[in-house]
Amino acid sequence: MDIQDRALEFGVRTVKFADKLPKSQAGSVIIKQLIRSGTSIGANMEEADGASSKKDFINKVIISRKEARETRYWLRLIDKAELIHGESSKLELEKLTKEVYELMKILSSIVNKAREKSGYSDV
Repeated sequence: MDIQDRALEFGVRTVKFADKLPKSQAGSVIIKQLIRSGTSIGANMEEADGASSKKDFINKVIISRKEARETRYWLRLIDKAELIHGESSKLELEKLTKEVYELMKILSSIVNKAREKSGYSDV
């Protein structure tokens, strides 16, 4: 599975997980933010695939990595605020958290390799 497919699958899982969160005022804000950042990872990787230059590619992957970091924050907040209940929801939160860490590592690796090949160390 390539990074785009993996990010898409993560986005799908994030959307489904968000449906399990409470529909309170705070929950609604977190749901919106989680879905926005969690699905943006894959959207930005799709943008990177159609980049107009190597520099543009690197910038899009960096944005994707930033979105992954934001998603990690929202997942950690959900955990710390104890917004989910039930073993299956808690297990899914753990899996999503593990996956977002993996995506961050992969995206960092892509950025580093692209920078090495292109000579863009300041991007």
